[in-house]
Amino acid sequence: MKLFSLFKSRDKPVTNRTAGSAYSFFMGGSSSGKNVNERTAMQMTAVYACVRILSEAIAGLPLHLYQYSKEGSKEKALAHSLYFLLHDEPNPEMTSFVFRETLMTHLLLWGNAYAQIIRNGKGEVVALYPLMPNKMEVNRDENGMLYYSYSREKEEANAKDSQSSVKLSLYDVLHIPGLGFDGLVGYSPIAMAKNAIGMAMACEEFGAKFFANGASPSGVLEHPGILKDPARVRESWNAAYGGSANSHKVAVLEEGMKYTPISISPNEAQFLETRKFQINEIARIFRVPPHMVGDLEKSSFSNIEQQSLEFVKYTLDPWVIRWEQSLSRALFTPEEKKTYFFKFNVEGLLRGDYQSRMTGYATARQNGWMSANDIRELEDMDRISREDGGDLYLVNGNMLPLEKAGAAYSNRSKEESG
Repeated sequence: MKLFSLFKSRDKPVTNRTAGSAYSFFMGGSSSGKNVNERTAMQMTAVYACVRILSEAIAGLPLHLYQYSKEGSKEKALAHSLYFLLHDEPNPEMTSFVFRETLMTHLLLWGNAYAQIIRNGKGEVVALYPLMPNKMEVNRDENGMLYYSYSREKEEANAKDSQSSVKLSLYDVLHIPGLGFDGLVGYSPIAMAKNAIGMAMACEEFGAKFFANGASPSGVLEHPGILKDPARVRESWNAAYGGSANSHKVAVLEEGMKYTPISISPNEAQFLETRKFQINEIARIFRVPPHMVGDLEKSSFSNIEQQSLEFVKYTLDPWVIRWEQSLSRALFTPEEKKTYFFKFNVEGLLRGDYQSRMTGYATARQNGWMSANDIRELEDMDRISREDGGDLYLVNGNMLPLEKAGAAYSNRSKEESG
């Protein structure tokens, strides 16, 4: 209530969009002269690779709904309607993988992911549909309550509906914000890093034009006299020797003409080094290890596994927590939040090589905190029946509590003395 009283105390009603949703002014031209937005950025192979890696990783993780039992343990809430929606099919048009992949792509490019929540008459969630972030605005009403305005194109709107904008409440929207300044709306990584991405785009365009011009430096055609039609001579030269298909042809110069190159070579301009640095720069924006986007220069068999584990720990985990908490906030009732929670299973990504896993399982089995079935489930193997001892927890026979150490020796001594 203090939040609402804060806004009511202002002279003017709060009607403007929140600070974070006004990031769009960062979009557009960059210092390199290239226009950077979400769609042009995706034409960069490094950006496309990073977005694809992260979105497919989140979409491919098993997502389960759990419930705390009276004993304090957790179990899958298979009977809850949200389990099927998030694990299998959030709506009749897409699978859970496609749904999460789409929202994660929105989150990486626009900094926000939105989905409309469809509920039945009982208030239960029956479907989730993705919404485009570039058509969404987050605002506050005169009471300080957040609401969402979704703009629709003419071809999207129904013929009977003349409204170009739809107002949605917090109750109707699943919103997963990225990193932002106000805690409500995230900022687009593409907008924030537009200069780095714009430079990468400029380097790529330079390389393409370099090969389009025959992979040779541009220069000047010098004529000892006066040319009546210099444009015709230039066009004739470009037609005969321009383009990669005409590279390395023998040039024939007439009437004492001379060709003088004036451009520096790409090697002198450190063109390749610049392109490689910009790829690493883009990978740094999304916190993706360079080897995952094809740069193996500093990777080896000894460190690539460790880099992959760090990718899960430092890159995926923050996104996973953001997803889990946003799903719980938007989809659960206050009572359900006390007993239900969503959980992504990242254990499969954290597993090491076969020998390391078996060594860890052996330690867990011998110390009594994993059963045979616990291990077999992690390895996607069939369970052993309870009658055959699949759920037994065992310990080594030589492990005793400290106060009972030497008990057998003491009893044997009494028997011998008696």
